[in-house]
Amino acid sequence: MIQVGIIGTGFMAAQHIKAYRQVPGVRVAALCNPSGRNLDGDFSRVAGNVGDADPLRLDMSEVKAFRDPGLMFSDPDISLVDICTPTRTHLDLSIAALAAGKHVLVEKPLARTHSEALRIAEVAETAAARGVFLMPALCIRFWPEYEWIRGRIRSGDFGKVLDARFRRVASAPAWGHAHFLNGGDSGGALLDLHIHDLDFIQYCFGRPRGIFASGYSKVSGAIDHVVALLQYPGGPVVSAEGSWGMAEGFPFTMAFTVNFERATVDFDLSRGDQRLRVSRDGKSQTVTLDGPDGYVGEIRHLVEAIQSKRLPTVVTAHDAAAVLELCEAEERSIHEGRIVTLD
Repeated sequence: MIQVGIIGTGFMAAQHIKAYRQVPGVRVAALCNPSGRNLDGDFSRVAGNVGDADPLRLDMSEVKAFRDPGLMFSDPDISLVDICTPTRTHLDLSIAALAAGKHVLVEKPLARTHSEALRIAEVAETAAARGVFLMPALCIRFWPEYEWIRGRIRSGDFGKVLDARFRRVASAPAWGHAHFLNGGDSGGALLDLHIHDLDFIQYCFGRPRGIFASGYSKVSGAIDHVVALLQYPGGPVVSAEGSWGMAEGFPFTMAFTVNFERATVDFDLSRGDQRLRVSRDGKSQTVTLDGPDGYVGEIRHLVEAIQSKRLPTVVTAHDAAAVLELCEAEERSIHEGRIVTLD
């Protein structure tokens, strides 16, 4: 049984706890938060923008509670550390957990900057040589509808992709203000929200040749709204929008449209059971997918990798560093008003 210690006890920790319950061979054995928040296991007041919204109360009778991360890292019963803390802490915590011989799942973004992410990736590479794995929690790669559309892109069932548009927008987060709304720490919507779509675009189409972006700051001091055009010579035309700039009360929107030669696929989370539609041959039909959300998918992938003693393959630390480089290129494009060319 893989025993997990989760550091950070906010929204992402709650989603991960619910996901661990759906994956065999793993259990949450410890919680850690230096502030002491939610160490009683009561997450019923924790809220977020996606995932299972049911209130969570964790039975702490067989779960250890720590306020010192070092003490949890030194606990011999813990084999996997799940880092759900503010972005600015990811570098030190990831390296410390790997040094303690723990496998690591670390929430996105992997770090606050591309250079910090590369440091983590280098340490993770060294740790992997001794059988200790780190995986970034870029859950959209595991989200059922996104897995499905990537399968269609790769198979060529609908012909080649002509254009693809991704959208992930919301009002400013109403939870975790001290972290999220300090752009110097969080990176604003660019790193918290938009990064998911940039990562998925790179996962599907590879590294773009260049990026042109426009955007603005509204609530965090960092980039809180971005519209980006990613350049792929010879196609497809790929764009993405990410935002915390919507008015208070605007619902979280997670959507994409991929236009192929012979079909158009449209996904919008807000449509419920009708969320994924395919239009082709004069007809539009709904595609219904079974299976859990991306949180379960990413955790299951890591657990299976640990059990088989093989590196996780769907997403790596170098992937997470690469998407931070794209985010920083967009930020430069916004500030300088020009196309940023990538090597």
